[in-house]
Amino acid sequence: MNAPRRAAGSRASRRTTTGLGIALSALSVTLAASAAALGAMSLRVARTVVRPAGRRPDTRIVRLDAAAQTITLARTPDTSLPGRYGLFTVGSADYLRLGSIVGSDESTVTRKLLTHVPADGDLAAEAAFSGWYFDKPEQLHLPVEEVDIDTPVGACPAWLFPAASATDVWVVQVHGRGTTRAEALRAVPVFHDLGITSLVVSYRNDGDAPHSASGTYALGATEWRDLDAAIGYARRHGAKRVILMGWSMGGALSLQAALESPHTEVIAGLVLESPVVDWRTVLSFQGRMMRLPLPVITLAQSTIASNWGAAVLRSGEPIPLDRLDGVARAAELRHPTLILHSDDDGFVPSDASHALAAARPDLVTMETFTVARHTKLWNYDEMRWTTAIRDWVRAQDLARD
Repeated sequence: MNAPRRAAGSRASRRTTTGLGIALSALSVTLAASAAALGAMSLRVARTVVRPAGRRPDTRIVRLDAAAQTITLARTPDTSLPGRYGLFTVGSADYLRLGSIVGSDESTVTRKLLTHVPADGDLAAEAAFSGWYFDKPEQLHLPVEEVDIDTPVGACPAWLFPAASATDVWVVQVHGRGTTRAEALRAVPVFHDLGITSLVVSYRNDGDAPHSASGTYALGATEWRDLDAAIGYARRHGAKRVILMGWSMGGALSLQAALESPHTEVIAGLVLESPVVDWRTVLSFQGRMMRLPLPVITLAQSTIASNWGAAVLRSGEPIPLDRLDGVARAAELRHPTLILHSDDDGFVPSDASHALAAARPDLVTMETFTVARHTKLWNYDEMRWTTAIRDWVRAQDLARD
């Protein structure tokens, strides 16, 4: 009588054990699939960070009124900013300069055209809004020369804007990630008015300069050497004091040059516009904006900084995010620095800029904007932006106006 019950109990136990095994196997498969998905997503993020990319449309042309010389764009946080801007497009024009807002509603913004578009003008709907405003050096109406800087990757083209009279003070202008040297043209007039020569440079993989062996960004870890070559060029042509002005990733290059350059004794100061002071802060912010899971963001950063990641990404060598952390290296900073940053930058958060200013109040002056967004401070409030730079340069006794 007891044997059948024991057999039934044994069968129930086996069914329970089998069911548990199946459940655990299914869970293992699910976890493995999730881990693989997270890994793949992290790799895509890391690859996006290190690979140079072309300009991408970020708005649409809704309407063009040639009679009124106005253009209506889809509303975005950037297209609705006050001030003067640019618009990259395709068709009868490739770049338009835009003026003030003349109308808006919930979905569109209408701006005055500062570049004439004829009645038969035909533009593609997809467009890219820009803070450049000037896209060619001749638009500044200042004397300019095309020069080449001999760098470790080859000859990098640059624009040289000589001061009106002889000077030994130069500023080297460095653009940001995914742009070209035209981004820095806005700053040339203020330095020219101060009697300072401007050298507006390119660097590896930016579309103007030669490619590196890997063809990928190192986020400033190697690109600063091209900036260092530009400092050497300035010295050979009479510069005894050199200001470095970096925009966005150009700020990371400028900080690296200030910390690493053998020309450090001639660096007179730094002007950083919407700078990347710490890449981890930037990558974490952008990951949150994209609503990526924290493990994806963390793994992407580890990938970028690792030997195995360098092999998978074909970036040549790991990117030393610790070495690129300007806040962590604040004690090493030796040069007076002006930081211009908007607290609602939207791309490179101002947290690390504030942290660097707090860590080195003896050297760092912070000029905080709001509303202006990323690298559009000049566009939003040209007077305040210009005054901040002019007053700082004069306070360092670098003006020759």
